[in-house]
Amino acid sequence: SGFNSIGHMDTMLRRRHHIGHYREGEEFIQNVFHVLFQLFSGKEKCNLSICWLQYEIFKVVQCLQTKKKKKLKAQGRKSKKLAKNLLKAPDNRNHLSLWKLYAYLEWLLGNTDDARNVFDTALCTAGTGGLKSAQLCSLSLLYAQLEVELLESLEGAAMSRPVHILTKLAESGPYAPYSGQVLPVNILKARKTYEHALQDHLNKTSVPDQDQVSDAQQLVNVVGCYALFQYLTVGIDAAVLIYAQTSEQLKASGPQKCENTGDNFGIQNFPTALEAVTALHTNLLRFHMKISVYPLNPLREALMEALKRYPSNQSLWRLYIHIQRKSHSASKARRFFDGVTRSTNSLEPWLFAIQAEQMRKKLIEKVQRAGVGEIHSTIPETGLTNRIIALFEHAVQSENGTHCPLLWRMYLNFLV
Repeated sequence: SGFNSIGHMDTMLRRRHHIGHYREGEEFIQNVFHVLFQLFSGKEKCNLSICWLQYEIFKVVQCLQTKKKKKLKAQGRKSKKLAKNLLKAPDNRNHLSLWKLYAYLEWLLGNTDDARNVFDTALCTAGTGGLKSAQLCSLSLLYAQLEVELLESLEGAAMSRPVHILTKLAESGPYAPYSGQVLPVNILKARKTYEHALQDHLNKTSVPDQDQVSDAQQLVNVVGCYALFQYLTVGIDAAVLIYAQTSEQLKASGPQKCENTGDNFGIQNFPTALEAVTALHTNLLRFHMKISVYPLNPLREALMEALKRYPSNQSLWRLYIHIQRKSHSASKARRFFDGVTRSTNSLEPWLFAIQAEQMRKKLIEKVQRAGVGEIHSTIPETGLTNRIIALFEHAVQSENGTHCPLLWRMYLNFLV
């Protein structure tokens, strides 16, 4: 009709064929990995293997997002071949982080049974470290999380595979694959073990320690496992209570001065622990809302509190604008965005505020066009357009915004 682009002002939508890497760039990256692989040994080589496999998984996720089955199949074959070759290396055979990534790759490719076999094999060979082993905790948490996502309701969840995985982890004994039921007495023992383990880790946060970063990571793993265990065996309120208590204690044990050395210690030295716990909390609430009836407010409140504290966290912002789309009133979200942009130098709040308004504009245009056809509906929605331009203007005037090419490109694209 000649009118099809009027009023359509999407934010630089990546068309399906644009997602993915160009062949030359891909070849360059693969060459870099191959060259580096010859130069490293020991722990560094293990870390490089993890980076390489994570990169391959990222490409598989991109194929899943674009829903290209042919490309996914080809990419899956390449990624699995690499994963198997990496695991054949003598240094990597007992490296649980690599086994975890390989199992996750199989899961993403839809090979659920193969993924379970890999997880079970890794857990059987991992030894009996239980909640003291950071890698074992991390592996069990991912396995349980993936299994939970297959549940359609919480009915009978206490006897399910994820509860078996989390119970076995707490027992610190040899792992046995799931046989179809979990003994109630084992659940009670596991709950006590988790309770004590969490308390021990929280007490550690107020004591100066050389290896704080790994302690923080291990605390996050224990909290994640315990909360998921409570969610499946007791319910959502019990899980939320654990997150709330942990967050309170982490906030309370802020940076203190060590008397002898004058160094800061306490969990606030690396607020990543609190941020990671918040992410687990919001993800669990979102999942629970998907499988049962639950109010939106607890999730919204948790997100708003977290975003004031971590204004640069993109996954939290993404979830926030996703839930705000369902709300008919934009004023509350606008006030919140306004408050956060005033109190931080981060650019993320500006970018997500703009994205939220553009999504709202797109929705209104869609409604205006319904049943009329594009040729008749060429009257733009000026109020939102002006609001978006004002947001762009304020964003590019901020210190970080001035130097952000993405923001300028989005602005130019919108004006076009």
